[in-house]
Amino acid sequence: MSSRFPDVPAGAFDAFIGGAVATSRSHRAWTPADGALPALFVSHGAPPLFDDGPWMDELLAWATALPKPRAILIVSAHWEQAPARLSASMARTPLVYDFGGFDRRYYELKYPTPDAGRLAGRVRATLAAAGSPAVHEDRRRGLDHGAWVPLKVMYPLADVPVLQLSLPSSDPGSLLELGKRLRPLRDEGVLVIGSGFMTHGLPFLREAMLTGRVPGWSRDFDAWAADALDHGDVDELAAYQAKAPGMPYAHPTVEHFVPLFVTLGAATDPGQPVTTTIVGTMWGLSRRSFQVS
Repeated sequence: MSSRFPDVPAGAFDAFIGGAVATSRSHRAWTPADGALPALFVSHGAPPLFDDGPWMDELLAWATALPKPRAILIVSAHWEQAPARLSASMARTPLVYDFGGFDRRYYELKYPTPDAGRLAGRVRATLAAAGSPAVHEDRRRGLDHGAWVPLKVMYPLADVPVLQLSLPSSDPGSLLELGKRLRPLRDEGVLVIGSGFMTHGLPFLREAMLTGRVPGWSRDFDAWAADALDHGDVDELAAYQAKAPGMPYAHPTVEHFVPLFVTLGAATDPGQPVTTTIVGTMWGLSRRSFQVS
């Protein structure tokens, strides 16, 4: 059965979670001796992630190959807000179920994270020290699916404080600079994540859904992005709207691609080749994900 219409909604997650929790209980915590954590770009998957057992296994293996972070700061495609704001930092921050057309089960999933007040203070102080305007907390804003869906798989114990920082711009240069300003947090055991999708042409997926074939625009854009990432070619990536094959079909709107620039900006050297961690497709969309040190 297609993951779009599974026999048991989130049944793959039910089969996954017992072993994942056992694995996570032995997950070693980050210490200063580990040095800076990497920064991640995650193709986040939305509710269908919970119907894809192999993909969940990949995400959990990626998370547990790294020390467990002290906290997580994530910039998601699903919160575009300028100037930049922080999500609510209280414990058990409510979730935003910002998706439609799925079974009720997906709207009942929870992810009760710990209090993130200390992280909020460190983010504000770090950005202020870099000359950024004051960043305020939106106490009405919960974690959207670009954050809680992948993190529920990667850190299923929900024992790591999580905050979202809004995506304040779609300009690559501005987002690279934002990532650079967040870079010192990595030295403190904070995992900085850009959450999007390597291709996201949802309006153009009818043929892929019917045939199971990856559309040419998705395949070509992914290959182009992979080559640029492998060569650390940030300038090529920043010119994606003019240079990338498959545009604008791969990204008719750009919010799922540009979190990548926060990740690259947070790298010690944004021009270094990345370490690709996940490849493959979902519904014909590239779920390429990577980390930088």
